[in-house]
Amino acid sequence: SRGSFKLSYYNEYKSYLRMSLSGKICLVTGASRGIGRGIALALGSEGATVYITGRTLDPVSTAPGSLKVTAEEIEGRGGKAIPVKCDHGVDSEVHALFDRIKKDQGKLDLLVNNALKGVSTIGKYAATPFWEAPIESWDDVIHVGLRCHYVAAIEAAKIMTPQQSGLIVNISSAGALFNFFTVPYVVGKAGVDRMAEMAALQLKKHNVTFISLWPGLVQTEYIVSKKDTIEKAEVRGIKMDVSKGETVEFAGRAIAALLKDPNVHKKTGKTITTADLGVEYGFTDVDGRSHGSMRAVKTWVSRKLPLLGYFIPSFIKIPWSWIVEATRHYY
Repeated sequence: SRGSFKLSYYNEYKSYLRMSLSGKICLVTGASRGIGRGIALALGSEGATVYITGRTLDPVSTAPGSLKVTAEEIEGRGGKAIPVKCDHGVDSEVHALFDRIKKDQGKLDLLVNNALKGVSTIGKYAATPFWEAPIESWDDVIHVGLRCHYVAAIEAAKIMTPQQSGLIVNISSAGALFNFFTVPYVVGKAGVDRMAEMAALQLKKHNVTFISLWPGLVQTEYIVSKKDTIEKAEVRGIKMDVSKGETVEFAGRAIAALLKDPNVHKKTGKTITTADLGVEYGFTDVDGRSHGSMRAVKTWVSRKLPLLGYFIPSFIKIPWSWIVEATRHYY
């Protein structure tokens, strides 16, 4: 019956959520802090061997986090971490990184493209007209945040296509559709999504999956430090509440679930939200919370009419095509 089929399908999902990632070789770029650190922790917690990269190898007083600190946290959870200092704006360092992985491991199961140089730049010029911002505000976001993802994807594909398997995940955001922050930020995130879509077409016959992933508002060290400023402002008329944001590990749980899914290739080329994956695979955030999908009618109604939103089922979602059309701007 249809009911027994759904139950069987659900139980199948549950079974590979419990699968260990032992033996999986993963690379997470930009893992000194923020979402990259959280993703690396989530993967390491399930037994994966995780190469983590960034420019901050040892702890410094000027910024939170470092590769060595992230590595210690991963090892403390039973995973294996290999910190590699790498400036993803320097191609030769990226080439050397992948050469090392291929030599040491002979394979690569997962690449997470997360490195982004311009986090503080985005915040600094969010209210500045683009013609008044320095050109470096473009370079910081596009060079290490879009171009570097492309370079890493090329190197990963060279390893993954011969082995006929692999998963590449670009960390993106709703900024790809909505007018968030700065012009370079929006261009960069839109480019990240389109990269995944186009590259997936060429990788499909090699059984390599390429996905773009949208986390929601994430409680990174930077976001938490700017909490008061963020909550005073509005993004497209919506008030932000940092306390309701995703932890840095929620995206990691989403990626771990994707990596375990034997049918993940059906998602190749798609842009997916972490919240939608949480519902599909049945995982929660590390503190037990579930996060509302930006596609869920319940999420939007609850912002303005919480009582009404309470009675709306969370599975009623707005089609992606409607969201795309709603974000088109005709001036």
